[in-house]
Formats: sequence, structure tokens, C-alpha cells
Amino acid sequence: SETAEGKPYTYTSSVAEPMYGYKGKQHIKLYRPFSTPRFLYGGSFGENYCFGLEQLPAKGDTLFITGGEKDVLSLAAHGFHAICFNSETVTIPPTLVYRLTFRFKHIVLLFDMDKTGRESSCKQEKLLEEFGVKRLLLPLPGTKEEKDISDYFKAGNTREDFLKLFIEFLDNLYSDTLIMLKSCEIDFNNPPAKAQEIISAGDVPLGTQGNLFGITGGEGTGKSNYVAAIVAGCICPAGEDIDTLGIQITANGRHKAVLLYDTEQSEVQLFKNVSNLLARAKQPDKPDELKAFCLTGMSRKERLNAIVQSMDKFYYQYGGIQLVIIDGIADLVKSANDEAESVAVIDELYRLAGIYNTCILCVLHFVPNGLKLRGHLGSELQRKAATILSIEKDEEPTQSVVKALKVRDGSPLDVPLMLFAWDKEAGMHVYKGEK
Repeated sequence: SETAEGKPYTYTSSVAEPMYGYKGKQHIKLYRPFSTPRFLYGGSFGENYCFGLEQLPAKGDTLFITGGEKDVLSLAAHGFHAICFNSETVTIPPTLVYRLTFRFKHIVLLFDMDKTGRESSCKQEKLLEEFGVKRLLLPLPGTKEEKDISDYFKAGNTREDFLKLFIEFLDNLYSDTLIMLKSCEIDFNNPPAKAQEIISAGDVPLGTQGNLFGITGGEGTGKSNYVAAIVAGCICPAGEDIDTLGIQITANGRHKAVLLYDTEQSEVQLFKNVSNLLARAKQPDKPDELKAFCLTGMSRKERLNAIVQSMDKFYYQYGGIQLVIIDGIADLVKSANDEAESVAVIDELYRLAGIYNTCILCVLHFVPNGLKLRGHLGSELQRKAATILSIEKDEEPTQSVVKALKVRDGSPLDVPLMLFAWDKEAGMHVYKGEK
């Protein structure tokens, strides 16, 4: 080759002075580990020299950015993906790193452990923070003989040893999350207590502690009256036999709170409905544990906040919550077709059911064609709820029929088709048997 001044020169590899070459399309980088200078460059490297980039797979789990070509080859020989730039102190192109984030889950700086390498990796980690780039420090002293990944493997460490080191790196990276997740792990030596049934049909549990229960149907099918029968079953005096329209309600012996939130009907109509359910429950006066709220005067955002805060208060006041009814959950969101808002509301209700170990019964209309639950809100409720019951008009127009659309702890086919209708003499809806 020639010097910058045009003088020819020649280097030859020998046993005493070995020479290695890293060849690119238009350049070559020579490495002479025992000679001076150690590195020689020929050809055009371009602005963003990156060794190993062309050999990367289309997708991978982890990509290491090292301080030199030798380290890239050492990692590749042990089955890891790696690249390097011209030196540890060069500015790593952010645009390249951005593109690589779509191909690799982790991008990790693995620089030398000497002073220069540690300072450079710290600097690069800060510069590339927005891309989630982290640095991994090798357990090496940083001396000339023990400073990089090649030295790490040369010392007898294996691929498995490096994987253990990487797992420790992930443990530190995710420490807060893993600590939180530990409490969520299922302990098979200490199985969780079985969720208590609150509402059931025959041998099939419908409403259980820690779950959502959906009731749906079109206009005028009797949804609110059916829900009122469930509430009546939660507050009736011990030993009383009342008509709960074909389903069984677990006795509320500890007089835990029963909360009814109505977002659709007027205060006058809600008062009438509660008065009727008290008559069904054979209660001359409203039990203290029953709380009924008309939320139509609140904004949609205020309604959910009121439900969340009042549930917390009554949970402690009454030593628990037996059942929560939200008659009209669509009125907790601006639009039932807003996916993000719908997911957030259902997630919050599901979280509250778990925290307070109760069943939250949600009433939601069918869409006008009567084939599916309303909007994204209905889809999310159907996905999260343990049970979905549909109330429809029977072929006999004076009667309504209750059908199971979904039962998590059983089959919808195991739930009988239950009929109920208005009885003028009784002054309320009554159970008409199975269809």
C-alpha cells in the first residue's frame, strides 16, 4: 500500500507478528495485536462503519454492541448476535439504533472494562436512553489482559456462564416488576380459597366473588326487574322463601353492603323499583346495608369516581360487599365504541371486584339488531365477565326468557331457560318455570 505522502510500504504476517483483516465491500481493517501501529485502514469506510451489521438476522432476541471486531467474532462464535463501530468512543448513530430496535428485544452495550470502556458505555447509555439501550458490565478487573468479552471466554467461561450473567442483568433491570410479580405467582402448595357463589342456577355458579357478571337484553325485556329480584335475594330476612325468578341467591348472613348504582332511570323510578324489591324481599323497611344511588345527575366521569370511592367506604363500614349492581354501565363512558375508554372501565371494575372480593353485576343493552352486546364496551365485558345472561321476549309476548350466553364455570347449556312475567295480582314479576 502507500502512505498519505505516496510512499509505498508492505506488511507481512508472521508467527512473531500475526496480522488479521476485517474486510468490507470497499475497505479493509488490519489488526496486528503485537505490532505498532496495531490498526491499519485501507479503502473507504464511509461515515457509519459498523462491523457485523450485514451478518445480523432479520429478527433476534439480543444484540450486543462491543468495542471491537474481535469481540464481535468471539460472541458470534458462542452463538450471540453482535456488532461494533470504529471504536468505543465514536458516536453511535441513533437512526441505526432506532431501526435495530424493531429487530431485537434487547440492545446491550458490552464495552471493555478499562477506564475508557466504562466511561464510554456510560456515556452511550445516556445518549441512547430513548431507545432502551442498556449496558452490561463484565466481571473483569479491566487490566490489559482481562478487560473484554474475548478475555472473558479465554479465561474458561462458557456460553452458559455468560447467559447466567445476562439473566442476572435482567434480574436487576426488571427488579421492581419481578418483586411485584412474585406476589402474583400461583403457589401450588397453598391453593387460593374457592370463590364463594353469590348467584347460581341449579348447580351452575353464575355470580362469584372476584368476578364480573353481565346481564343484557333489549328495551322492555325486564332487565331492571330481574336485577331487582337478585337484590331482593341478598337482603331478605334469614329463612324467608322469596321469588328470585328462578335463580338461587346466597344468604347475606353477615349483612355486608349491597350497592345499587342506577345511571339510566330517574330518582322517582328508582325509588319505585327499590320499594317493589323491598316488598319482594319481605322487608317492611330498607335494611341499612342496602344502598341505592341515582347517578343520572352526575357527569359520566363523576359516576365512575363516585362508584370507586363509595365502594371503598362501604367495604370498611359493613365489613365487606356482598354484591354491586351497576344498572347501565354504558353511561360510565362517553362512547361504548371507544375501545380505550371501554377497556379502562371494565379493567377497573374487574380490579375492584378482586380487591373487595365481591361480584359486580353490570347491566348493558344489546345493540338495536339484538345480536350482540353494545360496542367495544360489550365486547370487553363479554371477554372479562364470568357469566353473561341475556333477557329476551319469549314467543309468548307477556313473558321474558333468560338465556345463558357465557358461563365460565360450566356450560351455558347447563343453565335452564328461565321464564318470568308480570303478575297483576302479586304486583310484581314472578317466576314461570323453565322453558
